Amino acid sequence: MSKAKDISLPSEVKGYSQVRLDVDLTDGKISKSTLSSEFCRDWIGGYGFGAKILWDELKPGVDPLGPENVFVYAHGPFPTTILPTSSKYGVFAKSPLTNMFGMAISSGSVGAQARRAGINTIVIKGKAPEPVYLVVDDDDYYLEPCEKTVWGKGAFETEELLREEFQDHRLAVMSIGPAGERLSRLACITNDRNRQAGRTGMGAVMGSKNLKAIAFRGTKGIKVAHPVEFYKIAKKLIKVANGPATAKYRDLGTPAGLTSYNKLGMMPTRNYREGTWEEIDNGAFSGDTLNQDWVVKKVACSQCSIACDHIARVPKTHPEYPNLVASIDVEMCYSFGTNTGCSDWPTVFKCVSLCDDLGIDAISGGVTASMACELFEVGLITKKDLGYELPFGSTTNLARFTEEMILGKGFAGEIFGDGCRQAGIRLEEKGRKNASYYGMHIKGLEMPAFDLHGMTSFAVGESVSIRGACHLRNGSYGLDAKGNFDRFGYDKPLERGKAIIGLEDIYAIIDSYIICKFTRGIYENDAEMAKVYELVTGIPHTEESINERGAAILNLSKCFNIREGWTRADDHPPEKFFKEAHTKGPAKGVVLQEEGFQKLLSGYYEARGWDPKTGIPTDETLKSLGLDFVIGKLKPAGGKK
Repeated sequence: MSKAKDISLPSEVKGYSQVRLDVDLTDGKISKSTLSSEFCRDWIGGYGFGAKILWDELKPGVDPLGPENVFVYAHGPFPTTILPTSSKYGVFAKSPLTNMFGMAISSGSVGAQARRAGINTIVIKGKAPEPVYLVVDDDDYYLEPCEKTVWGKGAFETEELLREEFQDHRLAVMSIGPAGERLSRLACITNDRNRQAGRTGMGAVMGSKNLKAIAFRGTKGIKVAHPVEFYKIAKKLIKVANGPATAKYRDLGTPAGLTSYNKLGMMPTRNYREGTWEEIDNGAFSGDTLNQDWVVKKVACSQCSIACDHIARVPKTHPEYPNLVASIDVEMCYSFGTNTGCSDWPTVFKCVSLCDDLGIDAISGGVTASMACELFEVGLITKKDLGYELPFGSTTNLARFTEEMILGKGFAGEIFGDGCRQAGIRLEEKGRKNASYYGMHIKGLEMPAFDLHGMTSFAVGESVSIRGACHLRNGSYGLDAKGNFDRFGYDKPLERGKAIIGLEDIYAIIDSYIICKFTRGIYENDAEMAKVYELVTGIPHTEESINERGAAILNLSKCFNIREGWTRADDHPPEKFFKEAHTKGPAKGVVLQEEGFQKLLSGYYEARGWDPKTGIPTDETLKSLGLDFVIGKLKPAGGKK
């Protein structure tokens, strides 16, 4: 039985507001209810809240772009406290990109303002008869028609217009752009201009509901259970967060990874043809060059002392993009840079700005553009199709393709506007044989900035991610990069599985708290993370029980996927990794071996307490995590497409 059930609850839970809003867009009704203390204890916040609500309230097999889909906003107990990086929120729904569990997390001011407004979670159902935005203003909740005001606008302008409307620059706005309105499966949600809930198409779910934005404003305070002790530990964590543990994010930002990944041969280049790039070696496309020549400002989110957001600006003398401003991290340097073969910084900035404003995930957008570049080079799409050339290394045409893809215009929009998987399907329907081979995704979600040649532990870690290709569900690339295991080998499958799980469970808690993974290293251990939770909420979780809840949250979202049609075959990297080796670098001549990968995958399943052959959690495992309510309900609903 779950150990969480044995944890006694305080007479009054702190930190959480425990307020849930239910919004029925179809009839415009909004109601308020209270989240039970047991629900908060067991599901923690963000990711956990989303997983439980979707399991309970989403009918299996629904169209993710239909009114039956459920859209959940949630944060944990920490926003507006002084805990570092605690102003974060998550959104959850069935993903239109993967047809499985969808989730995206963003930083900025939204989590803090939503907590000041007294909200913990919002559950949105149905579809509004006309475009609207939702306002949460302390205890005032209402829907505002917006077809003649912000519908059709980019996310940047929408945020500015709503803040002007409310005459309050503190108003926190999470909105979709034209891509979300047209139901692009790549659509993201943008807030604070430079922050996005990007992955799995959550912006398309908002668009399918005619929901343009959610705006938060509040004046309510927060009480913590043990303020003196919490203040002491939070101040210590702030001090550590200002030190060497997070220096790389503060100094060069995440683009520092360009050089380190390149040295390991895991920096995806030209749609994963290679893992190293000469433009990084010669310094033209490095974190140092970006910061020295282009970055003009470093910005922090609410409750953050790191300031990892590096803002780049193109000079006013530039012939194409004068004064263009963009927020750049390593994923964007990869998606529109190394992976498309484009070393022209202003072009990368332009493509990222288009994605953030018009509203698609810039990782998925860049990887889809990279697929198009390779398809052009191998002759499966042509200048006649596009109206222009698109080889690797394109600049102006890459920006043109990106805008057309986002807005659904022309051949680029028609074929590539919903991501790699749909692009492959559509091209093959047109007789372009084997086009899907060039789409680099797992479960339909485009891959992040890590090559898998010679990264055998991470090949499993990324493949088992419940939301599709993702490095942020377990961070298992570190197991290979740091030499915990032979990154070219397939030995110790059970030990590797246990190591991945050790990361995965606490990552599920981090995404439920929700705090930034950049501060993972500021905590002495998982026990300290559990202690912070207890000091704020009064709920006495231990290292053991908090990790168990992480396992329960992950298992529940896994069960969601199984119910929607997941099979073992979905936990698999793209075919290219098994057929095409790098021609240079540390992984030269290396491809993944199918037999070895499957052995490691079975080791992970076994370590998880899942059937080693099918990957389905056993009844014994589900019972041990308090997931008895799942047993007998894992028959696929025909939701896969």
